[in-house]
Amino acid sequence: MKVLVINSGSSSIKYQLLEMDTEKVLAKGLVERIGIEGSRIIHRKNEEKYVIEKIIKNHEEGLKEVLDLLTSEDYKVISSLNEIDAVGHRVVHGGERFSSSVIIDKESLDAIEMMSFLAPLHNPANVMGIKAAIELLPNVPQIAVFDTSFHQTMPKTSFLYAIPYEYYEKYKIRRYGFHGTSHKYVSRRAAEILGKDIKTLKIITSHIGNGASIAAVKNGESFDTSMGFTPLEGLVMGTRSGDIDPAIVSFLAQEEGLTVKEVVEILNKKSGVYGITKGFSSDMRDIEDKALEGDKVCRLALDIYEYRIAKYIGAYAAAMNGVDVIVFTAGVGENSPVTREEICEKYLTYLGVKIDKEKNNFKGLERVISTPDSKVEVLAVPTNEELMIARETKELVSTKN
Repeated sequence: MKVLVINSGSSSIKYQLLEMDTEKVLAKGLVERIGIEGSRIIHRKNEEKYVIEKIIKNHEEGLKEVLDLLTSEDYKVISSLNEIDAVGHRVVHGGERFSSSVIIDKESLDAIEMMSFLAPLHNPANVMGIKAAIELLPNVPQIAVFDTSFHQTMPKTSFLYAIPYEYYEKYKIRRYGFHGTSHKYVSRRAAEILGKDIKTLKIITSHIGNGASIAAVKNGESFDTSMGFTPLEGLVMGTRSGDIDPAIVSFLAQEEGLTVKEVVEILNKKSGVYGITKGFSSDMRDIEDKALEGDKVCRLALDIYEYRIAKYIGAYAAAMNGVDVIVFTAGVGENSPVTREEICEKYLTYLGVKIDKEKNNFKGLERVISTPDSKVEVLAVPTNEELMIARETKELVSTKN
């Protein structure tokens, strides 16, 4: 079975074509700047990279270009589009309606569009990709895989906010959590690496990068997670503030003469480490480099970033009444030995965490980084959301057939 995975943004389409018998990636790439001057496709086949610059007006044109590449004489990896057995779409928000992946039909597509009020920046773009794929591949099963669905196992003690209950009933205001596909993949992969049954483990997964979240995974299910009603809650991120006193919103609106919408925009796009460093950078690589050179502002930003991560790990160890495994993943988690080491050695030794500095000295690999006598096993596991989407797509299509 061959599965095409699509992740549509407002002006981009990320894609991968996988052969599911071996889970080999046949081709992958990015269509960027859709509808904007300078649009192009970055296409990868095996180790070869191709950049095709051309005008791409909308998502349907972008996806058509991708399908043409997959079958064209110069770049092809399949002989015809008939070889694509299914398409898996990343959809950011499924609300309470979707607790698992679904085959897309008119009813489910309408429901995904209705969820746009919960994710106005993401769901409309996801829908554009879905509609383009349906138009171009009308006889191919289309599957929606939701960022939020993994977290639908959270108990009410984890997902309800202490605000009037009528707002949950009326507007479904609650913790939803995001990065669910990533948390699901790395928790399962960690259990596989350790040769243990995930249903017996208490795992804390740290998806840390420009966007960042932590999840408590108890017996294979999401028990709690740091992002909330929106991706703004939780950790300090690249440009997002994470947890703050909500009264700050009204205070800033009054003192700065801003609307609530403008304050939320600041909290989403001008805060986090970008805000702490006075606009120096939202990229943790830049901040870590400067911090290690002795820059005090960047050192402070890195300390705050690490502290919030450690604080959530400690909270989730308490929430699950213990922790067996801690996993680092995503851009920083996979590629920053410094951040992994500092979090573990500054804050987690009370849990019995011991890091092997030599094992930890790497980037982008899959590896246990704790010592044999560490009471908690610590791993770095590169996330693979596309593979997780492809697996769920294959499973759903196979079940239907």
